[in-house]
Amino acid sequence: MLLHAIMAFYQAYDDMKVVLVLPDAHRAYAERELRLSDHFPQLTVVPGGETRFHSVKNGLAEVKGPSVVFVHDGVRPLASTSLIHRCYEAALEHGSAIPAIDLKDSIRELRADGNAAADRSRFKIIQTPQTFLSDVLLPAFDLPYDSLFTDEATVVERLGHKVHLVQGEERNLKITRPEDTVIAEALLDRGA
Repeated sequence: MLLHAIMAFYQAYDDMKVVLVLPDAHRAYAERELRLSDHFPQLTVVPGGETRFHSVKNGLAEVKGPSVVFVHDGVRPLASTSLIHRCYEAALEHGSAIPAIDLKDSIRELRADGNAAADRSRFKIIQTPQTFLSDVLLPAFDLPYDSLFTDEATVVERLGHKVHLVQGEERNLKITRPEDTVIAEALLDRGA
């Protein structure tokens, strides 16, 4: 899964520098396996943190000079080259690019007195790679940690920046349950 996620970025841009942030328990294995391959000439592995915020902050310490920074979940192995390019171009234009897709299901809002139907057209499902100009993202991660920081867009917004949504992709699955792996493998087998 992780190899597919990394390869998507190398395939999108041949000069991509990848910073892989992993828990200590997985670092030795990843460094050994990934360094054996010539496919990863510009790969740095850094330790993860207590939360996503802290892990991203550790990774951002490797960003040197002005750049476009992609923050991507390693459990999203199916990001396409076109999605990565779309995020890059939008980040250059707007300072940020957050992939988003429409909700397909009906949704309900939970309330103290029960629940009520909600207008799903007012909501989006957010994906990665969340993409930013470094001069937007890096200062945001100097903020003190807040448990409401669930993704990078949330942190950047706290600093006062608006985030720009771009069209995400249905196939850009986040693998969190066993059935997600089955779907991802089927998509990979089909070359989809």
